[in-house]
Amino acid sequence: MEFLRLSKAVKRLGGHPVTLRLWAGSGKIPVTWVGRERRFSSIDVEAMKVSTGGERFRLEGLYVRVCGSSGRESSLEAHENELRPTSTGEVVEVFRDRASGLREDRTGLNRLLRAVADGSITVVRVTHEDRLARVGVGWLEHLLAVHGAALEVLQPKKLGGREELVEDYFSVVATFVGRLYGMRSAENRGGLLAESGQCQAGGR
Repeated sequence: MEFLRLSKAVKRLGGHPVTLRLWAGSGKIPVTWVGRERRFSSIDVEAMKVSTGGERFRLEGLYVRVCGSSGRESSLEAHENELRPTSTGEVVEVFRDRASGLREDRTGLNRLLRAVADGSITVVRVTHEDRLARVGVGWLEHLLAVHGAALEVLQPKKLGGREELVEDYFSVVATFVGRLYGMRSAENRGGLLAESGQCQAGGR
């Protein structure tokens, strides 16, 4: 019998380090500590390989979102409580956002995509499709598939309420207005510089 380091045990199992850490943490596979390092019995590793039949372990990332930068903690918690009982794998992390579904720079969503890219998440689960995004869900689903992850929607084809749709509408308007005024501001600055002699035609 050999005691294997994490990396070697993962290689024999053909999985991901996160999977083995979760199995060890839940007691699914025995672990022996050598100092601060985990070691796994080669016998236990082979037994686990047989019992799983080589099937890829479900590493779930739950994504919950509400529109708005403050409050609504109860709504986030409600979405999470709706997803957790239906999980059939290991819930690695819950990713949360308080932002419009039209925003591309959501912190929680970006963290989720990074976790998918490095293999820490193999299944992304949401209560409704529009929780992930208001538009472009198909593109996100394709991106997940490129990294070997799947999207699961607990309640398909159910959109959010009128209030959130209105907020999304104003979010779009505010974005375009901000860009428009930003462009005008840049033009005005250029004009003022030109008039003051600090900027000459042709960029010289």
